[in-house]
Amino acid sequence: MKQTGVLLFCLTASVAEAGAISSLKSFIQNAHTVRAEFSQTVLDKNTRVVQRGSGVMQFERPGKFRWVYEKPYEQLIVGDGARIWFYDHDLNQVTVRKLDAAIGSSPAALLAGSGNIETDFDLEEIGLQGDTEWLEARPKAKESTFEWVRLGFSRKGTLKAMELHDHFGQTTVLVFAGLEQNSRLAPELFKFNPPPGADVISE
Repeated sequence: MKQTGVLLFCLTASVAEAGAISSLKSFIQNAHTVRAEFSQTVLDKNTRVVQRGSGVMQFERPGKFRWVYEKPYEQLIVGDGARIWFYDHDLNQVTVRKLDAAIGSSPAALLAGSGNIETDFDLEEIGLQGDTEWLEARPKAKESTFEWVRLGFSRKGTLKAMELHDHFGQTTVLVFAGLEQNSRLAPELFKFNPPPGADVISE
C-alpha cells in the first residue's frame, strides 16, 4: 500500500495522561466488529501531499478485516484470520502473506488484532490535541515496515484517526468517520478468492 502523513501534536498537562492508552485497550477489548469510512493522505518526508484516497474498512476480531480503497484507484485488502490478501484491481495482481508476518506492517492487521497489544508494541502517551487524545505505538519487531503508529481517540474513547510513519520518512494519515461498533458483519466479507487470471504472489 502507498502510505504517508504528518501532524503536529500539542502536549498538555498530566490531566490527559493515560487517556489514549486506556481508550486503545478498551477499544481492543470491547470493539469486536467495526465498520467505518476513511480518508487517507500520504505525505513525503518534506510533508508534501503525494496522494489522497478514501474507502471503507471493516473488521472482526481476531484477525479478520476488509479494507477497501475506492479512490484514487481500486485496491482490496482482506484478512481471513490466517492470511492477508492484497488485490490490485488495475494490475489484476494478488499478494498473499501470513497474518503473523504482516501484523507489524499493516494498519488493518493492527486494528483487528486481539490480546495484549503491548506484546508487539511499546506504547507512549502523547497528549491532547484539540479534543483528540493521542498515543504512539512503536513496533518491537525490527522487520516492521513502519517506525511508529499514532492513534487518536475522542474523549469518549472513539477511534478518530491513525498515522503511520515508515522508515523512508513518509507518513500516512487516516481519518475515520461514521464508525460503528459491534454490528453484524457477513462472514463472506472476510473471505477472498483470487479472480480468474490474476497473478498471485506469495510472500
